[in-house]
Amino acid sequence: MRQIEGGVTAAKGFEAAAAAAQIKYKDRTDMALVYSEAPCRAAGTFTSNLVKAACVKWDMEIVRSGKDVHAVIVNSGIANACTGEEGFRCCEETADAAAAALAIPADSVLVGSTGVIGMQLPMDRIRAGVSALAKAKGATAEHGTAAAQAIMTTDTVKKEIAVTFELGGKEVTLGGMTKGSGMIHPNMCTMLGFLTTDAAISKEMLQKALSADVQDTYNMISVDGDTSTNDTLILLANGLAGNPEITEENEDYRTFLRALNYVNTYLARKMAGDGEGATALLTAKVIRAQTKEQAVTLSRSIITSNLTKAMIFGHDANFGRVLCAMGYSGASFDPDRVDLTFESAAGSIRIAENGRGIPFDEEEAKKILSEEEVIIVADIKMGDAQATAWGCDLTYDYVKINADYRS
Repeated sequence: MRQIEGGVTAAKGFEAAAAAAQIKYKDRTDMALVYSEAPCRAAGTFTSNLVKAACVKWDMEIVRSGKDVHAVIVNSGIANACTGEEGFRCCEETADAAAAALAIPADSVLVGSTGVIGMQLPMDRIRAGVSALAKAKGATAEHGTAAAQAIMTTDTVKKEIAVTFELGGKEVTLGGMTKGSGMIHPNMCTMLGFLTTDAAISKEMLQKALSADVQDTYNMISVDGDTSTNDTLILLANGLAGNPEITEENEDYRTFLRALNYVNTYLARKMAGDGEGATALLTAKVIRAQTKEQAVTLSRSIITSNLTKAMIFGHDANFGRVLCAMGYSGASFDPDRVDLTFESAAGSIRIAENGRGIPFDEEEAKKILSEEEVIIVADIKMGDAQATAWGCDLTYDYVKINADYRS
């Protein structure tokens, strides 16, 4: 497997575009298109929030119906959530506009929205944006990057990646883009994500791969503990690589799953590290756990603890906050056997052994905690299972960003 330049346009047959429709933002692009020249099999995972945006309901219907997909239209600025029947009609009108502009069936168009909850989409601008996207689409890496930038809201950086690998003697490509910075929490975290591949794979195996990999990637990140109304992750496969179709869990499937995990892990970490107001990516590794479920619960609890997140922001090696977060996680373990270590590019320092603080150099610890990624390793000495979760520090700017997000 090899990482290459690009994102959603890296795989054969995929094009993308961006447009400035002025839905909310007046100084940037705010609509994106992902398009495949060949019909795609589609897999998806969606928010577990009972309150689901209209676009989520629209996409769920199409993905679960098994229909082929040709295009995805995404807007930023307005989430089209809590908008009732009118919001769902906006999805239909967006799909109709894309169908007319791209000469494809309306029920082969997925839609995505992100932004302020409770506002109706300005459909005149949406329709104009769809028309502009159809005219501007292209297959270059720059087209993919433009689309990744257009779906950003409070994100500070674009998030895209592409890899190539071999299946059945054929070169296959998998690329993707995500957005997510606030309202990020597992099950399945807050995000919009769109993955494209030219692999030939059955819909059943495509969905199986995506649903399995989400558990170790996007479900292992958190920024603020809020699960969004709009979580959508779509994986499209058009089969143009010409590899023997994957229809079972064979070696080709496992190779595809490894590539998918690489892409999803990269994008998940990017979102966690770009949390609203964040200055550091917080990684929690729980090792030597009795079960994977135990390790998952403990690592998630560490990265969602506001006190731990604030500790990272202040570069203060207060290990008690980590043990506290582990203690209320609901997972059973022996606190008197836990070793805690802080790691970063600046080095590694043990701060607790067998549940007790040990002498350490405060200045060295502060230096380690001042890096762009800080890793907390919790060794609970119960078995050979482990899990990793990703979050970020909690800063003053998080409150500033969200205090007036709507206005």
